[in-house]
Amino acid sequence: MIPYSKQIIDKDDIKAVTKVLKSNFLTQGPMVEEFEKKIKKLVGAKYAIALNSATSGLHLSCLSLNLKKGDSVWTSINTFVSSANCALLCGAKVDFIDIDLDDYNLCIKDLKTKLLKAKKEKRLPKIIIPVHFAGRPCKMKEIYNLSKIYKFKIIEDASHALGSKVYNSYIGNCRHSDLAVFSFHPVKNITTGEGGIVTTNNKELCEKIRMLRTHGITKNRNKFSIKNSPPWHYEQLLLGYNYRMNDIEAALGVSQITKLKKFLINRNKIANFYNENLKNLNLILPKVDNKILNAFHLYPVRVNTVQAKKTRLKLFKYLRKKKIFVNIHYIPVTKHSYFKKKGYNDSYSNMETYYNTVISLPIFPNLNKKTLSSIIKHIKVIVDEK
Repeated sequence: MIPYSKQIIDKDDIKAVTKVLKSNFLTQGPMVEEFEKKIKKLVGAKYAIALNSATSGLHLSCLSLNLKKGDSVWTSINTFVSSANCALLCGAKVDFIDIDLDDYNLCIKDLKTKLLKAKKEKRLPKIIIPVHFAGRPCKMKEIYNLSKIYKFKIIEDASHALGSKVYNSYIGNCRHSDLAVFSFHPVKNITTGEGGIVTTNNKELCEKIRMLRTHGITKNRNKFSIKNSPPWHYEQLLLGYNYRMNDIEAALGVSQITKLKKFLINRNKIANFYNENLKNLNLILPKVDNKILNAFHLYPVRVNTVQAKKTRLKLFKYLRKKKIFVNIHYIPVTKHSYFKKKGYNDSYSNMETYYNTVISLPIFPNLNKKTLSSIIKHIKVIVDEK
């Protein structure tokens, strides 16, 4: 079976994890802090807080910005459900923005229209969560400029985008956002098994998230309500969670990050191979932009025929039959039964066009040319030339 993505684990990764297993600390030891240092140095942010998942990171990022009942969050309709659920977990409302068919990220034109209407109706969002879909950076500067006009906060869902750059500036440096969240699930660009991290340049937000990830507890004596407390004292100041990353995961992350550059080079080589060998078929390929480095967590293509929906289904079934485990990213959030029951509509025209035609082809760093050529050969059985 050829999966759409998978982890690449080598002897150095195993050695790093084994070293922790033989150490005194399996959790709450030095490796988590080491991993945080590596990530913040890579992306150019002041602070990084490691967590047990990107979902936890989105949740705590919302809480750090004091999201509560009566507030609202807007995010892209083209995302995994975590980008929406983080708002609901805080008791807030969530709404969605249609996508741009050029990059499959949230549509700036739709966002502007929605903001103008929301201002008139006095229901502006407290937070907007742009999603860097498939590793392709969103138009963050434009979103940031809108935030200055409409006074909303920004959390980047960068789960797909570790290593992505715009004008040689890394996603996650938070120059145009309050916080950014990365994922280290096995299918992502590096893995810690499960895991996530939040980056920010705001010390207050960092401290709040650090406290929330460990039950709302602090050991900072300056924050204690009890003066002259005994040396064993600690205090719970907030209602928090156990969202910590452990040292086993962090050790794997520290080892994996040394290979990120190589992984991204390989992912881009694979994307270029697809681009060159699929360009004469009735497919819409990811657009190339020399101003950005796309991390290519995914390689989404769209069937471009009169009966695109039927052709896509035929292609999906045929490739799966050939043990090429293609996938669909994503089912529009509002099509899930949970959101349907809550009365959400799914009238997002660009997303509908995209969802009915898209298929994610396999892409991971050690996917070789022989396998790629086989995938392309099978695609040509179903998809005609232009």
